[in-house]
Amino acid sequence: MGWEATLITAIMLLLAAFMSGAPLFVAFLAINITGVVIFLGPAGFGMVANSIFDTTNNADLATIPLFILMAEVLFRSGTVDILFDAVDKLIGRMKGRQYVLTISLSTVFGALSGAGMAVAAMLARTVFPTMRNRGYDSKLAIGNILAGASLAPIIPPSVLAIVIGTLSNTSIAGLLIGGIIPGLMLSAMFLTYTMTRVKLNPALAPNDNDNDAPKISVGEKLRALAGCLPFALIIFSVMGFIMFGIATPSEAAATGVLAAIITAAYYRKLSWKMMTESLGTAAFITSMILLIMASSRMFSQLLAFTGATTELTNLIVNLGWHPMLMLFIMMAIPFVLCMFIDQIALMLVVIPIYQPLLATLGFDPIWFWLIMLLNVTVGGISPPFGYVIFAFQGAADKVQIAEVFKASWPFVALFLLGMVALAAFPQLVTFLPNLIK
Repeated sequence: MGWEATLITAIMLLLAAFMSGAPLFVAFLAINITGVVIFLGPAGFGMVANSIFDTTNNADLATIPLFILMAEVLFRSGTVDILFDAVDKLIGRMKGRQYVLTISLSTVFGALSGAGMAVAAMLARTVFPTMRNRGYDSKLAIGNILAGASLAPIIPPSVLAIVIGTLSNTSIAGLLIGGIIPGLMLSAMFLTYTMTRVKLNPALAPNDNDNDAPKISVGEKLRALAGCLPFALIIFSVMGFIMFGIATPSEAAATGVLAAIITAAYYRKLSWKMMTESLGTAAFITSMILLIMASSRMFSQLLAFTGATTELTNLIVNLGWHPMLMLFIMMAIPFVLCMFIDQIALMLVVIPIYQPLLATLGFDPIWFWLIMLLNVTVGGISPPFGYVIFAFQGAADKVQIAEVFKASWPFVALFLLGMVALAAFPQLVTFLPNLIK
């Protein structure tokens, strides 16, 4: 069997396994074991064991359970409700204030948690019913929540960025820091688009009145601002420590957990039950991620052993196509496929295939994988398959999935526009990472 047939067969079998509904690590493991038996024989199972050990025995991966634990402590303790109220008061009275509240909260929550599904479900249960009851446009409200929740994997801390960095041998600190400007840029784009539509069509948002937004005194706004300070401490203890070279990503994640625990204690919401549940969830999610990553690493090693990776790289070099055309093709394929299969699974497939091509095409790894991160993230709100879409629809009351699909498309277009901007202006990604080198 030639390398082309080997590569196509492996990818098709993986995609079929993903679409069958099998757990990601089971699908990867089945393909890997089959490949080892065919190409290496029984002696190859030693490589399987070494691959699992080498992948999971990585100190940088300690960042994953710590970031997950930090988010679990904040959400399970209910301290985010205090942040919710504080941001609500700071926005004050304005036309379309609930849209502004949604995007603002999503941006802040993105800096506290890398879980877009959790943010979407929370906003679906809290903000969306209020917006619907007060006469806000339902589709625009849903789109704001979906887009805002999708900022979580981009704005650090991001577990997905850590996974990409580990599997692609790219600086994790660079990927985390590099997500700050793109995340804030997308947030500004969502807000600008929404408020422009409200300006052009005032019927999309109700008129301000006493029921919509009571007047907030200066003293109340100052107290609300003070209520945000503990959360600012959490953000600084993570990203500030990394940017100023005070701590590695793993060390910064540990300080973030400590800051989250202190915040929960400060608001008298710390309990043994909450900590036990947070630790259990963090351990479960981390174990699943590590299993998937170990299986993905084995898959890349098998591709390298069969020669498919080297031959694919040589083929791209011989084509002589412009690097920007290659970037478009390399991004277009995952974008289309993410509409039908699991986004994380697809990312784990393309990393070992794309990684050897970056040096050949002259792409900066942090820049390329940040654009890929946006590409994978937008898959979460791209119909017909998207985790963020399903999380929102499952948490919201009396919302048809067709309505959610229609609401998502304008914000998918904004995501694509953001990717074009990052491709055209790499400095938007590389500026901050270059400061920490």
